[in-house]
Amino acid sequence: MDMPVAEPTLYIIKAIGILDHDANRIIAKYYDEHFPTVKEQKAFEKNLYNKTHRQNAEIIMFEGLTCVYRSNVDLYFFVVGSAQENELILTSVLNAFYDSISQMLRKNVEKRTLLDNLDGVFLALDEICDGGIILETDSSAVCQRVALKSDDIPLGEQTVAQGVVDLQSKTILCMIK
Repeated sequence: MDMPVAEPTLYIIKAIGILDHDANRIIAKYYDEHFPTVKEQKAFEKNLYNKTHRQNAEIIMFEGLTCVYRSNVDLYFFVVGSAQENELILTSVLNAFYDSISQMLRKNVEKRTLLDNLDGVFLALDEICDGGIILETDSSAVCQRVALKSDDIPLGEQTVAQGVVDLQSKTILCMIK
């Protein structure tokens, strides 16, 4: 029985997310139409959590998808790919995501600190994967890109809040001198 070979593609990641200990979504990004509605996505997340939260494994075939996951204190990190996807590639994305968050949060990876630094977590996620295409798997490189200071960002690319903070700090320095 010959199985058809899937066409090679750069679109490796189907979903990346973080769930809390009650299977509630903290972060989830879906990169294809496998789960088109939020209701279907949340049902998948709930089922994935129920299937994995008591197991010691890191990889599971679930609903026709390859899922790699990792738990820490009260958080569950997961990366989902197609059934034919290489588990090592998915695991490297998961490790890059977890390690970059761990570095950003100074090894204090728990729900409260994650929620306090949610903007950086979203930036890290976007640095690792865009549209299902893996961009970076080196957590140090991801952290360097996420940790840009407002002084390093050109004025035209700063947000209003960054510009105000930059202006305030420069004003205070001028007043001190």
